[in-house]
Amino acid sequence: MVYASDFRKGMTFEINGEPHVVLDFQHVKPGKGAAFVRTKYKNIITGATREEAFNPNDKFENAHIETKQMQYLYNDGELYYFMDPDTYDQVPLAYDTVEDAIKFLRENDYATIKFYKDNAFLVEAPNFVNLKVIETEPGVKGNTATNVTKAATVETGAVIQVPIFIEEGEIIQIDTREGGEYLGRA
Repeated sequence: MVYASDFRKGMTFEINGEPHVVLDFQHVKPGKGAAFVRTKYKNIITGATREEAFNPNDKFENAHIETKQMQYLYNDGELYYFMDPDTYDQVPLAYDTVEDAIKFLRENDYATIKFYKDNAFLVEAPNFVNLKVIETEPGVKGNTATNVTKAATVETGAVIQVPIFIEEGEIIQIDTREGGEYLGRA
């Protein structure tokens, strides 16, 4: 059990059986009336954020979030299979769980998977990946104005914006945290 007065940024707790994480909090002691804890928190599963004031004595269950490094194996058309490298257990996940990360994962790559009560709710690709450009328009000589970019398709199927000088077959480094940002040649 955790009290509202113990809230800190990043702490997880349950409300109505759903896990939440504290984004921001403030202990308030007004001149009149009882003290309260103004809290901004986010539902871990749905991503919805909310602000609410709690009595410092309000009790909440701890939400235990388990994080595992798992290896992406394959896609059978519907489900994406990940394997725990320690136990060799395979976990099938639906597209809506993996959609943000799968565009940066090749078979046998590792991803971070977060579980709540043994149910996976979030898959994260590594922060930085090196992928091969398989399709892009050729750069036009003389078209070298600063910050000119073009679309490039990498080997996982993701389309990202790259500088005009990048050509097919090159391996580039991508930052996956903001949806796929070109960092440089690998």
